[in-house]
Amino acid sequence: MDRMFRVLAFWTGIFTVMFYVGDMNESALLFLVQTAFFLAVSYLKLSERMYMYIFGAYLTVFMIGFTYYTTFILQPGFH
Repeated sequence: MDRMFRVLAFWTGIFTVMFYVGDMNESALLFLVQTAFFLAVSYLKLSERMYMYIFGAYLTVFMIGFTYYTTFILQPGFH
C-alpha cells in the first residue's frame, strides 16, 4: 500500500510540473503540497488499514474543499 502512495506522489508531481510550465503557480503549489504529503506518508510503514483511513480522510478533505470552491468562489463564465 505504501507503493500506491508513491504512485500518487508521482502523478501529483507530474501535475505540479505541468501546472508550473503552464504558468498556473497556485495550482502548482497545491499539487506540490499534495506530492510532499503522499511521499511523506508512503515512507511511514503503516498498516494497510491505516493507509486506507488516511486516503479516505484525504478524499473527504478534497471533496469538502472542492465543494466550497465551486459553490462560493468559482464564478462560471468570468475570466
